[in-house]
Amino acid sequence: MPDSIQLPFDPSDLQRRLIGWYDRHRRVLPWRAPPGRRADPYHVWLSEVMLQQTTVPTVGAYFRAFLERWPTVEDLAAADLDDVLRAWAGLGYYARARNLHKCARVVAERYHGRFPEDEQELRRLPGVGDYTAAAIAAIAFDIPAAVMDGNVERVVARVAAIREPLPAAKPKLRAVAAALTPADRPGDHAQAMMDLGATICTPRRPKCILCPWNAECEARRAGIEETLPAKLAKPERPTRRAIAFWLVNGKGAVLLRRRPEKGLLGGMMEVPSSPWTAAEMPELATVLDHAPTRTGWRVLPGVVRHTFTHFHLELAVAVGRVGYEPPLNGRWVAVDALADEALPTVMAKVARHVFAHAGAGRAAS
Repeated sequence: MPDSIQLPFDPSDLQRRLIGWYDRHRRVLPWRAPPGRRADPYHVWLSEVMLQQTTVPTVGAYFRAFLERWPTVEDLAAADLDDVLRAWAGLGYYARARNLHKCARVVAERYHGRFPEDEQELRRLPGVGDYTAAAIAAIAFDIPAAVMDGNVERVVARVAAIREPLPAAKPKLRAVAAALTPADRPGDHAQAMMDLGATICTPRRPKCILCPWNAECEARRAGIEETLPAKLAKPERPTRRAIAFWLVNGKGAVLLRRRPEKGLLGGMMEVPSSPWTAAEMPELATVLDHAPTRTGWRVLPGVVRHTFTHFHLELAVAVGRVGYEPPLNGRWVAVDALADEALPTVMAKVARHVFAHAGAGRAAS
């Protein structure tokens, strides 16, 4: 990161006007403390982890549900991981949920239920990176820390007209964000920057006329505000394919298995499947070695489609039935109890596909 950066404007003037704008227009969010009150570090941490890769409207209901069930970090630490994963289902990126639980335990056991106030110490917590540590330090403890999420990146890139594309521009963006961070009310400043990016300095058609920084914005002067921050073209996502095996026993229960703790969807329950590969959709006969047992499998019409961060997934679904409960690698779950399982979104799609084409709990004979 650059040691210092020359700004084309007076940071103190921008800081003052931004805080004035925030005091009038701040968003009311369930994890925010009322004006003049210090935010609860647990609320800040929980909301920031949830907001990674997820929108504010989506997070609101999950945040309230988590607080109702686990009002303190000690309550969350004492929870069963499966319960946390079930409550998280739908937010995606399940490694966050595992790290959330792990972090809660560290805070409860090592720090006696109190989040450390030091930004460097916060970074040592499981799943807490530079951004989350800075957000907790600034918002919960009013420590001057440069908080830079996607919204802040956009505001900073525009006001300073940083044309270098992401991710190479990040050191410059952090340096500008740090120069703009005041010693007074740094938590409100951080939230004001987020609100400015979310409501005014939007990716398309920014409302520059309403922006408290419109006179100083270098990108607006140059007429390039909608082009910043510049980004390198993303590589095209590959598509992986597999066959999922929906196995029902004589009691109508479905076989699920747990994915490995590390890796994609780690620790989540899934419908067993063949390996996800970049080849064309496999023929059923070629992947039967990956089926949980030998039975009369039948492939349902259509495919289940889901998109992860780095690839698309297409799953054909084969249904089968056994009249007993053989000792298989997995766990039998009643169909009406599937909603209580830690099923990731893609596996919920598989269940809906089966219900639509074969009926709940029913497989072809």
